[in-house]
Amino acid sequence: MKTKKILYIVILLLPFIACKKEGFLDRFPLDAISEQTYFKNENDLKLYINRFYDNLPVQRTRDPLSDYGTDAQSDNYAMGNINQFLSGQYVVPPNGGGWSISDWAGIRNVNFFLKRYNRAVIDQTLKNYYGGEAHFFRALFYWEKVKRFGAVPWLSSDLTDTSSMALYGPRQPHKVVMDSVLADLDFAAGNAADATNSNFAGRITKDVALALKARICLWEGTFRKYHGLGDEQKFLREAASAAETLMNTGRYQIYKTGNPSSDYYNLFIQEELKGNKENILARRFIRDVSMHNLTRDISNVWPALTKDFVRSFLMRDGKPAALSTLYLGDNTLDDEQANRDPRFSQIIATRGFSFTNNTDGTKDLMTLPRIPGVVTGYALIKNYSPDPLQWVQSQSTLDLFIFRYAETLLIYAEAKAELGEADQTVINRTINEIRSRVGMANMVIANLVKDPDSDFPELPVLIDEIRRERRIELVGEGHRFDDLLRWKAGKLLENPETILGMKLTPALRSQYPASQVSNVQVNGNFYIRVYPNVASRTWNDKMYLYPIPTDQLTLNPALLPQNPGW
Repeated sequence: MKTKKILYIVILLLPFIACKKEGFLDRFPLDAISEQTYFKNENDLKLYINRFYDNLPVQRTRDPLSDYGTDAQSDNYAMGNINQFLSGQYVVPPNGGGWSISDWAGIRNVNFFLKRYNRAVIDQTLKNYYGGEAHFFRALFYWEKVKRFGAVPWLSSDLTDTSSMALYGPRQPHKVVMDSVLADLDFAAGNAADATNSNFAGRITKDVALALKARICLWEGTFRKYHGLGDEQKFLREAASAAETLMNTGRYQIYKTGNPSSDYYNLFIQEELKGNKENILARRFIRDVSMHNLTRDISNVWPALTKDFVRSFLMRDGKPAALSTLYLGDNTLDDEQANRDPRFSQIIATRGFSFTNNTDGTKDLMTLPRIPGVVTGYALIKNYSPDPLQWVQSQSTLDLFIFRYAETLLIYAEAKAELGEADQTVINRTINEIRSRVGMANMVIANLVKDPDSDFPELPVLIDEIRRERRIELVGEGHRFDDLLRWKAGKLLENPETILGMKLTPALRSQYPASQVSNVQVNGNFYIRVYPNVASRTWNDKMYLYPIPTDQLTLNPALLPQNPGW
């Protein structure tokens, strides 16, 4: 059971929860603390850095209504309300839009800290631990800015009340900013506390910095490659090196208990991730101290997976459905699940899944897909607990991943493949280790055959299959839209199956009460149409970047030109 020992992120955040309001964020740190009395000891450094922990990228399945930064803005989900950005309805905002004063508060506050933390009268190594944390957060904040806007101002100077106009400085090129982000990541990985330091349990350690470095460097390396920016090799090698360093520590491994039919599902409904070796960093929740609304949110608005995503599952023999004799078709969900990658029934609600384990021992078991409540019929069950205690408003205590080891293995595999260095040994250490959790057939490079239905017909089969593995393993964790951006694969969102659901044949429809399915519309092949008046999503290449709000361009002409196409 969890204790109330104050070690982890949730506790660290508490002193700042009351302060995190828009009015506070619109002010500079100088207004909130006295330089004459602060930055004197370790506690000052720790408390200042704690304010940034609420910005860590916690697994986002719990926010099914969100758009930017979640799978809801990707080809994995088709939610009940059409995504404005993916439907071409997004316009240049007059203000806000990710560029308001408060949107830059994190970067301003980190810079304020970095100019002052060396004043603390403590051992330099200890100071560097917190300096490493600060550089970690600045790298994270800037990466988010570059993903959204591309070229942005690089602010490294100390900002005060009289220098606020520096926020409106000229934009620096994407590559220049990301080179600076890499420098921050290197500082963090070289100076943060060791993961074995119990005084820093639950904080940003060298291992956590390496996990972020691997994630960002893979993104940047592949972005540079597929968008034609050049110089991608450096970042791909940094991604592979950071991931391999983590792998070689021996501290992490894929979670498995010998139950391949349930281990993947159970990984995401644990109340205690402390001690779980797949956990590099997690957000811990403790009853009556800090809780969330995960399971209730999921049950209120089910994340609905798309036909396009479901087709990407391999068969149990490791072959694509189009090439395997094991595939039974998709006239029913039972047929579609049969002989599939075992993660299929641990990601999607299928026959026999328990939605509720009642206290009297009875269960609410699924027989038919729950339409129209789940608009595609494919209900994502990742992070969904059948325990009624987790349904109580804002009282869920399931821990949530921030960085987990499976992602690190996938990063290593992809980076090595992009470098042309992924041999069978690399695949055995990564893809096949992940598959071993669920008893899925190994990937054997020599046996790979190009899927005739591949989304990436132009790619080598190995890179194609690594991308498929990533899509399945990390679904619902908020990576998919970022992946489409870095691969320059936005056009995949125009696939009509990204807004289609399961097949609802007349025979299957007859098994439902007529009133329940009377408004569920299907296309000519009986696939559920999520948006009856929309044939497909729309992608325009301008959507690789968001526009800069109009008021910012007016305030500072140096930000011109507007991002292409907007």
